[in-house]
Amino acid sequence: MAVLGGAPKLIALDVDGTLLSTGVEISARVIAAVRAAVGAGAHVVVTTGRTVLTTRPVLGELGLTEGHALCSNGAVHIDVARGEPVAVQSFDPAPAVLALRALFPEMIFAAERVGVGTWATGHGPGEYSIGDFQLVDHRVLSSQPTPRLNGWWPTGTAEEMLALLASLDVPDASWVHGEYGPWLTVSRRGVSKGWALERLRRVLGVAPEQTLAIGDGFNDREMLRWAAHSVAMASSPADVLALADEVTGDVAEDGVATVLERWFAD
Repeated sequence: MAVLGGAPKLIALDVDGTLLSTGVEISARVIAAVRAAVGAGAHVVVTTGRTVLTTRPVLGELGLTEGHALCSNGAVHIDVARGEPVAVQSFDPAPAVLALRALFPEMIFAAERVGVGTWATGHGPGEYSIGDFQLVDHRVLSSQPTPRLNGWWPTGTAEEMLALLASLDVPDASWVHGEYGPWLTVSRRGVSKGWALERLRRVLGVAPEQTLAIGDGFNDREMLRWAAHSVAMASSPADVLALADEVTGDVAEDGVATVLERWFAD
């Protein structure tokens, strides 16, 4: 389905691999296109797997000073003007930790503490440079609800992990694996970027056919299915490319700007 009735009114943008490459600033062209969309009255919603803490700098780079952002794969909804969560979809991580430890005894876990930082059972790849980082044991990590539980399996491959995950069954949780390497993110069952965007769309009163989403990862699949017009970055995995209505250039080619400039000019 394509966006009907002119320019999109609700635009969902992933961050890493879409707006920017990790560790690199957003390009001036992409920033200009996003600001033009906002200036024209569109709701631009940064929709990311990042935490509140690591999303705030992205909002600052884009010059977004009001509106909404969705973090932790849709589990945390931010009021941009306040920079604070207005809704958090948490779950009890204990059953997931127990089930994953049975499958992957060496797995390192990291649980988000919203607006504060991270509890982790060890050191692994992740965006923990902002906020309080504490090493804890599995008991402490499992003791409080969280919107996002990450798991990293340092001794296996992504393929081996996916094969073992086929037997994972945690009734109140959903999980998505990463594009590169043996890691996954667990959230409350049913919570995803697409789920959160649909809730927001209804609140904002935007028609379904006026929605656009751009992403590149496995955690973007529900978002791409949700949008009237879905766009995948050229660097996306094949499964993600297959879901999209359109493929745009990668980050180095300002793929997000290429799409937005059809409707919005700085």
